[in-house]
Amino acid sequence: MNARFWSVNRFLDFFVYLVGLYKYHFAMKTIYQVDAFTTEPFSGNPACVVIADANTSQEWMQNIAAEMNVSETAFVIPMKTGLTIRWFTPLAEVNLCGHATLSAAHILYETGYVKRGEELKFQSRSGELKIKKSGTWLTMDFPAYPLIPIEVPKEFEKITGVKPVELYSSINDWVLAFVNNEYIVRDAKPDFGAMRHSGMGHLMITAPSSETNFDFCVRCFAPSVGIDEDPVTGSAHCALTPFWYHKTGRTEFLSHQISKRSGILKVSMNGERVLISGQAVTVFKAELAF
Repeated sequence: MNARFWSVNRFLDFFVYLVGLYKYHFAMKTIYQVDAFTTEPFSGNPACVVIADANTSQEWMQNIAAEMNVSETAFVIPMKTGLTIRWFTPLAEVNLCGHATLSAAHILYETGYVKRGEELKFQSRSGELKIKKSGTWLTMDFPAYPLIPIEVPKEFEKITGVKPVELYSSINDWVLAFVNNEYIVRDAKPDFGAMRHSGMGHLMITAPSSETNFDFCVRCFAPSVGIDEDPVTGSAHCALTPFWYHKTGRTEFLSHQISKRSGILKVSMNGERVLISGQAVTVFKAELAF
């Protein structure tokens, strides 16, 4: 009787353990880190991707983005109406992020959530975003940003380290500075502290590329949202592509973002939209236990 009693209790303990393990396992979320706009790990722009759910709080997403401390973390949320995507820097939610969208699409195709020949659609703060995969390349259909010529502020050169030939404002607080050659872009040494509250805290500097393989080069800085220099910036090309289209009359370009990590983007005008293509590589995946 006693032996039987103890065996039943041990069975119940083991059952409770299994239930706890089951709940623990399914409470976990998977987080991926992807290097975007590159085929080589440790280059391009790193982004984190989390498949979340409709009950995931904004506070939790912001905490995860701060914990991962890359320029953006993308949260993909399956809804009854389709997939929603949100992007967070370590400091704030943003309206659009190219490299994190590319990274999220890469994970969804790589894991089989979306079939290779199927078009992927995200609902976002910037409307519907469509992505297609062809071979190793992912092409994102993004909005084209308007450009408004502006006068160069007196403190611009002191704050940013460059003297632009032309200066434009755009949406999402972007400012585009055009200079004559790539060396000026490479040598720029902005004062990030001064930029943060100057109205120039979301800045791209572009010039014709000095390399024959590329059409133009760019560097992007966004200290106003906690990113001193962004390694490769897909969303900036929503403004850069129309700019170079109006500058040259061409519709297709190969862009070289000349940050320390560097990245390559194929971009083209498509009516009122911009097509931005890139490649990506998964660096790691991990389980979140909360």
